[in-house]
Amino acid sequence: MQVRSFSSGLPLPLMMLVAAVGVSPAWAQTSGVRIELNRLEAAGENCRAYFLIDNQKGEGWRSLKLDLFALDTDGVAAKRLAVEVGPVPEKKTLIKLFDFTSLACPRLGRILLNDVMACEGAAGSREACLSAIETASKVATVPFAK
Repeated sequence: MQVRSFSSGLPLPLMMLVAAVGVSPAWAQTSGVRIELNRLEAAGENCRAYFLIDNQKGEGWRSLKLDLFALDTDGVAAKRLAVEVGPVPEKKTLIKLFDFTSLACPRLGRILLNDVMACEGAAGSREACLSAIETASKVATVPFAK
């Protein structure tokens, strides 16, 4: 079976899915921010996390406040952190650093993007902002997920 692509550049099955959920193909191709856990390092008794925020595809975000949880190596919620990663200009990549206080990096098992607390910009609601975020991790031992 051959998949055909129309003027939007999206394959026909994806175009049909996008149309069914009521999202325009232009939005599907250009919206979204990729947030990657890029590096961890000890900072005294804290674990410093470097997050790479990649907004090469989308519109700018004036504000993006995230609710993060650090889970320890046993899977137990160890620290909660509310962080403002905005503003995130359009077609820009940034690195932001945040410390998980009193949590040593070797005890960090996973970071969870629990929710979006506030956002202003490309998406209209907190829920839409959360959906527009893609998570990833370059730290082999510590996944970062929604």
